[in-house]
Amino acid sequence: MSNYKLGLDYALEQDQNDELYVYRNQFHIPKDKSGNELIYMTGNSLGLQPKQTKSYVNQELEDWANLGVEGHFEAKNPWLPYHEFLTKNMAKVVGAKPIEVIVMNTLTANLHFMMASFYQPTKKRYKILIESDAFPSDKYAVESQLRHHGFDHKEGLILWKPRKGEELLDYEDLESILKSQGDEIALIIIGGVNYYTGQFFDLKRITDLGHKHGCTVGFDCAHGAGNVQLNLHDSGADFAAWCTYKYLNSGPGSLAGCFVHERHAYRKDLNRFAGWWSHNKQTRFNMRGEFDQLPGAEGWQLSNPPILSMAAIKSSLDLFAEVGIEKLTKKSKKLTGYFEFLLKQLGEDTIKIITPSNPAERGCQLSIQVKNADKSLHEKLTKAGVISDWREPDVIRCAPVPLYNSFEDVYQLVEKLKAIMNE
Repeated sequence: MSNYKLGLDYALEQDQNDELYVYRNQFHIPKDKSGNELIYMTGNSLGLQPKQTKSYVNQELEDWANLGVEGHFEAKNPWLPYHEFLTKNMAKVVGAKPIEVIVMNTLTANLHFMMASFYQPTKKRYKILIESDAFPSDKYAVESQLRHHGFDHKEGLILWKPRKGEELLDYEDLESILKSQGDEIALIIIGGVNYYTGQFFDLKRITDLGHKHGCTVGFDCAHGAGNVQLNLHDSGADFAAWCTYKYLNSGPGSLAGCFVHERHAYRKDLNRFAGWWSHNKQTRFNMRGEFDQLPGAEGWQLSNPPILSMAAIKSSLDLFAEVGIEKLTKKSKKLTGYFEFLLKQLGEDTIKIITPSNPAERGCQLSIQVKNADKSLHEKLTKAGVISDWREPDVIRCAPVPLYNSFEDVYQLVEKLKAIMNE
């Protein structure tokens, strides 16, 4: 979209015509010491709190106070099947079938549980391929899996790297790696949206390529869930995991989501860790029988879940269900495109956006490099009332989240950045 205009009036007009603008009022926007709203651009790190979340959590606190253990059955939202209240809406957010999705554990724990099942190395095929600048936790997790299985983590890890002088990854390079080493690679695990560059990968293309070479394929969708249309089912990926505290606004360290493709739903031959919450619901409390595994993603649960965390997730998912991921991504493309347009006015010799310019290859995050700038620029932005995110060595990440950020937010951010650069 190239018909963006300069000036505050244009930004205000866009907000006025934005059908999602009303949702901004459903979130707590952090304020400075004088009570002015900050420009919050870090939904890619921690999403803001929906105002209704307090009542969702309070409902469970009240039921716990009034009912004790009976809350498992008698609470307004009974705790025993509580995770089921989240499944349908979460499945819609990530483009999956309900049988393929479960909310459980935390992100890296889920990746380990998935690797327990889907990383089955042999003497010949044992290597794991990840992107070279994967989120550090993913790298640590796969290295530890290699060591756990008795392999050298340096020799067993294959990195998909950008070309010299470039930031983004090229699919031709992935094809070359698989052509030459595909028969040694057991698992491909890629961040669906790269945390640093904001590059949104073609999950289906990567999955098809991996499967063609006999590899299992999984994705860490921490920066994708609630941000882009992941279409996990259609991608054909074997598994995926994501956190819920970024774009899914469910609070710091909240529970994570997990996807297991339905073709694996009834497989009893898959190696996996088990616990009583992955056991048949009808006989779970008999306590004496042999393990009877639940089908689908539910069959990877271990323990009864923390209800207070799930209440916060339920609050957020109810908002997502109301708005719909399609409307959110439509606004996101327009809002992020506007942000890109304004940044380019500052001069492409001064500012470099390393995130892809094609809206289909990114979400709402833009990763910005400012020439000759260091962390002091980010600190000045923070003092000016902009909450953004610094990533070494020289990137400021800003994410105008369509649920609560406005066109005016974007306009004011760029004005403040311009003023600091002109000092």
